[in-house]
Amino acid sequence: MEFNTGTVTANNIDFHYLELGAGPLVLCLHGFPDNAYTYRFLLPVLAEAGFRAVAPFMRGYFPTGKPPDDRFESILLGQDAVALITALGANEAFVVGHDWGGFATLASAIMAPQQVRRIVTLGVAHPAAMGTDYDTLKGSWHAYFFQMPSAESAVAANDYDFIVRWWRDASPEYDPPAEIIESVKATFRMPGVLTSALNYYRHTFHPANRAPALDTLREKIATTPIPVPALAFHGTRDRPGRTPAFERMDRHFTAGLKKVVIPGTGHFIHLERPDEVNAKIVEFLKK
Repeated sequence: MEFNTGTVTANNIDFHYLELGAGPLVLCLHGFPDNAYTYRFLLPVLAEAGFRAVAPFMRGYFPTGKPPDDRFESILLGQDAVALITALGANEAFVVGHDWGGFATLASAIMAPQQVRRIVTLGVAHPAAMGTDYDTLKGSWHAYFFQMPSAESAVAANDYDFIVRWWRDASPEYDPPAEIIESVKATFRMPGVLTSALNYYRHTFHPANRAPALDTLREKIATTPIPVPALAFHGTRDRPGRTPAFERMDRHFTAGLKKVVIPGTGHFIHLERPDEVNAKIVEFLKK
């Protein structure tokens, strides 16, 4: 599938994006370790359904540029999403997000509910629902490991074999085609991408790395329920601790939350069951 491509400046960053279709804007945000091509199956379906589907490479992920201040805290990802809606010439949009893109999606709905009509999350629970039990901590081991100075060399070793193992652990019943893994590796081989991607974790989870200027907004994001209709997908084979958080997050959504659990799927649920997931996304967005 060939995608149209473009570049737009938003939030002082030059974002490169994939695009298909015309109509109401659907912004599709990827996570880690991944790139915009993670929506290779969703974009054509959205375009066929009458939407303008746009998947940007997130800040720091080549060919998108790095932010001038070299900051990657998750709150800033939400600001990027809101800025992209305007930069792409739209007054409002639907927002879809996987992994870090999911956290950006949740944040964008709180920051700009007048611009974000509905949201879809894939493979994430609301952060406020995450616990501190053993399974949750076990499933989030990487967030701690990535704080280490040695993380770059470990991830890059043996031509980014870490990425292969990551995908295998995150979706144990999914065997991704070689071209998907190679696409992700190619992104991470580009200068600066790996450190930028790890800085998402370093700037979000390590208190010493958080920007004090974002304290007020950070508190707002942490305490404000999601004020727009939401659809959330979860795979039962996703990392430990995700299922309990997914089950208890309803109270953090005040405009309606529809949850879809697909047995046997893992973290990359949108690639494992694309037909089922994409159909449900289109149905939700058309309501």
